[in-house]
Amino acid sequence: MEKMNIPWLILSLQIFIFFSLNRQLAFGADTISANQSLSGTQTIVSSGGHFVLGFFKPGNSSNYYIGMWYGKVNQQTAVWVANREIPPVHDIHSSELKISNGNLVLFNESQVPIWSTNISSSSSNSVVAVLEDGGNLVLKDGPKSSTPLWQSLDHPTQTWLPGGKLSLNRRTNQSQQLTSWKNSEDPAPEIPNIKLPQHEQSMTVGSISECESTCLKNCSCNAYAYDSGDCKMGDVLDLKLLTEDSSNRRTIYIRLAASEFSSSSNKSGIIIGAVAGTVSVVLCLVVYAMLRWRRGTMRNPKAVEGSLLAFGYRDLQIATKNFSEKLGGGGFGSVFKGMLADSSVIAVKQLERINQGEKQFRTEVSTIGTIQHVNLVRLRGFCSDGARKLLVYDYMPKGSLDAHLVHESNSDALDWKTRYQIALGTARGLVYLHEKCRDCIIHCDIKPENILLDAEFCPKVADFGLAKLVGRDFSRVLTTMRGTRGYLAPEWISGVAITPKADVYSYGMMLFEIVSGRRNSQQSEDGKVRFIPTWAASLITEGGDVLRLNGVAPVEEISRLCKVACWCTQDAETQRPSMGQVVQMLEGVLDLHLPQVPRSLQVLVDEQEHVLLLSESSSAESSQSRSYISTPSHAKSSTSSTTS
Repeated sequence: MEKMNIPWLILSLQIFIFFSLNRQLAFGADTISANQSLSGTQTIVSSGGHFVLGFFKPGNSSNYYIGMWYGKVNQQTAVWVANREIPPVHDIHSSELKISNGNLVLFNESQVPIWSTNISSSSSNSVVAVLEDGGNLVLKDGPKSSTPLWQSLDHPTQTWLPGGKLSLNRRTNQSQQLTSWKNSEDPAPEIPNIKLPQHEQSMTVGSISECESTCLKNCSCNAYAYDSGDCKMGDVLDLKLLTEDSSNRRTIYIRLAASEFSSSSNKSGIIIGAVAGTVSVVLCLVVYAMLRWRRGTMRNPKAVEGSLLAFGYRDLQIATKNFSEKLGGGGFGSVFKGMLADSSVIAVKQLERINQGEKQFRTEVSTIGTIQHVNLVRLRGFCSDGARKLLVYDYMPKGSLDAHLVHESNSDALDWKTRYQIALGTARGLVYLHEKCRDCIIHCDIKPENILLDAEFCPKVADFGLAKLVGRDFSRVLTTMRGTRGYLAPEWISGVAITPKADVYSYGMMLFEIVSGRRNSQQSEDGKVRFIPTWAASLITEGGDVLRLNGVAPVEEISRLCKVACWCTQDAETQRPSMGQVVQMLEGVLDLHLPQVPRSLQVLVDEQEHVLLLSESSSAESSQSRSYISTPSHAKSSTSSTTS
């Protein structure tokens, strides 16, 4: 039996020591951490042992309060009380003081918060409450922080502790003052032993509420006192201080204006603020709803790599009014006009053919998604919603170049200066693609339909769906034939690897159309299809008008463009200039020599030895100045000739 008792005794002793040490470690220190709480008889003690914080019961009261008392005085003497003006705690074992949301909070037995430090500057999990040896309970963000978030010295009760301050803030009307206890068992603030002056009014009433009602009905009553049916009313002037053992002591209730009740004022302020806030929110919602109704329910597009924006399909539906205003269409889809929420006008290309459209979508995003140039159309963003692929561009008010080249009357044709600037701007855009980008970009489909014009007729190279990227370490790339008939370089037909010179050839063919104002391939009235070189030859024989210009065209500029077009359309790509050289030719920086006539223009050589470019006809023949390509026998004015 004794052998059995010894192990049990040792085990009980170990359990006792364990819990004693755990309690000492948790609550014998001076700090309450975020994961700790103070309840029951647990306390924290300042580092020097001078002050203790915990639950205490004043006198013979059955109520408990959180307070601070002297640690080295035999009789418990409270110097600071947290919850002196609010309902006390009755069960200290179910109540607790702990850190909650960055505040030191007292929860009663029902776990209802009844007192808090009430700060909003921190919600950190590192907030701790430290009891300093000077009697100051400090709330700070971490044990090593030197800046208090809250401290008890700023909220004194009945004892003036070292470091405490008594003050009055005239702006906020808040004060730091000492207020005595109501009595030895109730720490609520009260001024004891006060008696109304001798000219008080006295009457007999049935209850304290009747005494209060009588005072409120009397305009001269500023305070009243009640004791066993005796109601005394009077002024607060000339109050008398009585001794503590005086039998004439009364509790005086001072009458205040409704505006002086901070709680009422606060409640009124809260109510007014809540109502005003609610009205403001409702108004904002109404305005917001109206804006959404006017502009649709477009969300702000999300920025992705570079400057591209990712649009939602619903956003573009709203921006284009359900794709109602069609600007044009092509092999891969249609283009619609739209407007974003910021009132900027856009053009939305909706790709329709799934396989080819997907390929074009990826090509355009990868080529011009992150590059910008004044002569390249800007890709604003894209939408990839399952099988639906859309591209969003800046809107070009003047449309594409082809719409301005072919007109029945000279009055609708572009003037020569505009044509020349379009030719030069397009060349600069191609130079940027070929020579200035990280990878060389071959457009592969240069034609008037893919040259867009802004409001000032500034050209923008567009439609990069067939573009091909070539690394700077490579000079050419082998790819499948792509482009538009009539603008394809000979190497496309032969199936060899291509270089940027394929774009140069297409540019040269387009340059013929810019100069002539006609398509390179046209069907005549007799049903025959005429290619621009043979068509030009027949016009020369018949004395027809090749350049239908709305105004005077300088002969040297016409000659320069025709020479550049011939150089660009050379059959051998090595004979063609680069786009950088083309720009220099058009700017007059690079001297132009007579080009060899391509096979497509060889018909001109068979019929004549040279081509004359006439700047204007006789005023007797026409009231408007014109430029011609003609034979010597038809020359009627000053000429500039080139040998074929």
